[in-house]
Amino acid sequence: MSTQEQELTKPSLSMRMLGSVERIGNKLPDPAVLFIVLLAFTWLLSWVLSYISFDVIDPRTSSPVIINNLLSGPALTEFLSVMVTNFSHFHPVGVVLVAMLGIGVAEHTGFINAGLRALLGVTAKWLLTPMVILVGIVSHSAADAGYVLVIPLGGVIFYAAGRHPLAGIAAAFAGVSGGFSANFVPSSLDPLLQGLSQAGAQIIDPNIVLNPLNNYFFTTASSVLIIALGWYITEKVVEPRLKGTEIDGDLEDLQTLDELAPQERKGLKAAGIAFLLAAVFVVVTSLPADSAWRGAAGELATGDAPMMRSIVSLIFLMFIIPGVVYGIVAGTVKSSKDIIEGMTKAMHQMSYYLVIMFFIAQFVYAFAQSNLGVLLALQGAAGLKALAMPSYLTIAGIVLLTGFINLFVGSASGKWGLLAPIFIPMLMQLGISPDLTQAAYRVGDSSTNIITPLMPYFPLVVVYCQRYVKNTGIGTVTAMMLPYSISFLVIWTLFLLLYAFIGFPLGIQSSYTYP
Repeated sequence: MSTQEQELTKPSLSMRMLGSVERIGNKLPDPAVLFIVLLAFTWLLSWVLSYISFDVIDPRTSSPVIINNLLSGPALTEFLSVMVTNFSHFHPVGVVLVAMLGIGVAEHTGFINAGLRALLGVTAKWLLTPMVILVGIVSHSAADAGYVLVIPLGGVIFYAAGRHPLAGIAAAFAGVSGGFSANFVPSSLDPLLQGLSQAGAQIIDPNIVLNPLNNYFFTTASSVLIIALGWYITEKVVEPRLKGTEIDGDLEDLQTLDELAPQERKGLKAAGIAFLLAAVFVVVTSLPADSAWRGAAGELATGDAPMMRSIVSLIFLMFIIPGVVYGIVAGTVKSSKDIIEGMTKAMHQMSYYLVIMFFIAQFVYAFAQSNLGVLLALQGAAGLKALAMPSYLTIAGIVLLTGFINLFVGSASGKWGLLAPIFIPMLMQLGISPDLTQAAYRVGDSSTNIITPLMPYFPLVVVYCQRYVKNTGIGTVTAMMLPYSISFLVIWTLFLLLYAFIGFPLGIQSSYTYP
């Protein structure tokens, strides 16, 4: 091979960098061991910092932040006493397992496979990537459903279409988590963030009232941006890099795209009717003003509404009902044992995930009890304030600081509960509205979700990938998602600044300036 040919086949600098990230990341301990190490580090750091007095004021208590020593006798005995409940009450565990019971049946009977093959038969292959990202974005309206539904289906869809399944998982993960605040369908996140923003704004102006959809127009426009960016990165960066990655997983339940058999078509038709009847039942029963699906204020999309709190249970039913109907008509279900076998197989696939979740739950509890996350967020905000930058640089600074803090503190509401009482009043005094500050927070909070192993659903994505590529590790997923994260962080921030410069409305009853 000539020198010129060697240069042409030589990986680009960006590809070599991503390869280095993958190699280094995969040399990290197993995710379960990693969280054991982080737990021990949290204990030690809390012990050291507990002897230091900080003058940073916690806005929730109006008192200085105190780091709690987790190695004290009372703290250790308390930790041991709540270890079981930390795990059993850890939100992602129940969400994933209940949803997977229904999905497992639908997969085992062949309903998901047949449905996807039918979908691929009428969908142009070049539209698969934006379709997957779009579905991921829309899934935000159903709480955490995207993590347990859309991301694994992204892999199945790409594999069935003859494309690399890890690219499908990456595209879906980018839509579900990287574009978490890009949505044209209102979700429970909107009133949640608005409530915290309003509480922060009322520190300065007790009479101010913010609209729950104060960022709606911006998040709608952002969804178009995220789909376009995700589409480009998937097909021009991620998928070409995965060409040399061998698919060596257990794929016995998956098939490439081929013609549906007559029995499969009958099964799909019957399952579709069953699904439609179930969906109509839910819609009809939710229409009355006094419906049991509605919250105290008569709304369906609020966090306290039974409709929102039942999303995971509805996913379970919306998969198991058509899955069973399909199996009976298509002949893949002979007895009730087949249904239970599907659930059992799904739980078997989740065994590794459960081990990781046990240690993540303990780490999340310890990190919260120590107050280290609170100190990190407040010190970062104080440093940003001290810089006294121009307004556009301050907005960009909030995005970057939020993205950095997001690597350590995963909860969107938890972070904003800490930062809103600082950022909102601080920027109101600079003439920047709470609506714009909240929009900046949403950009930073979304962009780095997909590269931090501390995000509770990150190990689940690793498990999804291992189904296709057995040696997938933290480094593999991080390197795969890093191009999305960097692009989202930079281009989405510039998009926000340009959006504000032009003066497009951020949302309903929103503004850019205060007063």
